[in-house]
Amino acid sequence: MDFFVQIIINSVVAGAIYALFAIGFGLIYKTTKFFNLAYGTIALIGGYITLLCYKTFSLNIFLASLLGILFTGIAGYFSDALIFKKLRANNSSNTVLLIASLGLATVIQSLLAIFFSNQFQTLANNDGVYATYSFIGGIITETQILILLCLLLVVIFIYFLNKSFLGKKIEAISDSEEVSKIIGINTNKIISYTFFMGSIIAGMACVLIGMDTGINPNMGTDFLLKGVTASIIGGVGNLYGGIIGGLFIGLVENFSVWQFSGEWKDAITFIILIIFLLFRPNGIFKK
Repeated sequence: MDFFVQIIINSVVAGAIYALFAIGFGLIYKTTKFFNLAYGTIALIGGYITLLCYKTFSLNIFLASLLGILFTGIAGYFSDALIFKKLRANNSSNTVLLIASLGLATVIQSLLAIFFSNQFQTLANNDGVYATYSFIGGIITETQILILLCLLLVVIFIYFLNKSFLGKKIEAISDSEEVSKIIGINTNKIISYTFFMGSIIAGMACVLIGMDTGINPNMGTDFLLKGVTASIIGGVGNLYGGIIGGLFIGLVENFSVWQFSGEWKDAITFIILIIFLLFRPNGIFKK
């Protein structure tokens, strides 16, 4: 029983991380309608800025994390302002945007490897020990509790965003960018805002992973794939669906490791993704 409880705890925590990536990805996708392949790599910027501030400049981990997350948002904002916005102005196809995002991802990954090395690095405190707590027969760490609290915070943010004037504009652009322009919405400005907010959420997820396990420059693709998979399963563009998709992936992965082995984890996840693409491409919840 205790072992089963532990699997559930690990599944929910992993699912919360995937849900954060799915929410951030879905927020950007709602307004752009293209798969930004640089999304996961931009998230890593938050982890490495936090690492730099915490380990090199000896800032408090909370302050270092805030700076790292904010820097990720700024990086996301300028990735749109300097690259994707100009491509949209030239009426570039989604294929061109996709290729541009792949190029950006490659550049960021290379720069992170150059400045921080390809080594696996952690944001854990110097002794690597965090407090643990007993929970209905299982064990949960303070970092894992923080992950769940951050997901709750983001869910609350999304709820109020959807109710806000900005949220209404995002929804309008999602429905029709051309009509939104006609009624006076500055679509480029709103899209840049979604890049900022989506990147903030991705940066938060990366920092949390850095605290829980660790990061390296090659993890961006994995972040992207898990976020996209959770988003597709839940329903691309449906932010709450991304939460369900993330939690679903977390459960599938951890039960796969339990029943089979770690090598099966990603394979089973993407088999499920293919099944959804074939038989329910709109996901569990349609937008």
